[in-house]
Amino acid sequence: MSIRDVRSVLPLCSLVVLLVFAAGAATPALAQVKVRARPAPTPPWTKGILPISPESYYNAIECGKQPGDDPPCVFWDTGFCANDDFALAWYTPYKQVAYEVWLTIRKNLPPPQPSYPAAQRTRVTIGVTPVKGATNVLKELAVKRAGKPAVAVDRSISGGGGRYTFDTSFFAPTADITLDLVGSTRTISCVIPQAVLRQLR
Repeated sequence: MSIRDVRSVLPLCSLVVLLVFAAGAATPALAQVKVRARPAPTPPWTKGILPISPESYYNAIECGKQPGDDPPCVFWDTGFCANDDFALAWYTPYKQVAYEVWLTIRKNLPPPQPSYPAAQRTRVTIGVTPVKGATNVLKELAVKRAGKPAVAVDRSISGGGGRYTFDTSFFAPTADITLDLVGSTRTISCVIPQAVLRQLR
């Protein structure tokens, strides 16, 4: 092939490269999902996830006394950041108290008095599990507050999902929080505005 032939082929090669790049760019590497917290009017709570206090402790006990198999105040995280790849389950100081009371009452036993010191030691854990049929394997959960990353105090990844534990104060409803579920094929990003953070428990 002569130099002239090579020069005539170069524009065509450049076009092919551009088309391949465009095709790759059309595949979404980032998917944005809308956050949703289940409305839980009883008992009312609008202060968000905080370290346990006498106020939140007794509010959580009342929450645990709510009837039914799925009281929204206990399971407020159902469907949170819903997407086709991962499901989230949150564990907080409030939820620890409420869940213990709810579980005991379901066994037809008197409401317990959960350990206040244990609730004080509890941090926020976010569990990530793959949705049935999903092929996007979790690589990392990145949490940012007002653009600044949070450092997990504990983390584990297995079975396509994982568990991440953070200091409770990081989730105070004073700045928006972003959860990035970094998968093997795409990243699911979920922005939690302050208005929604105040509904969390």
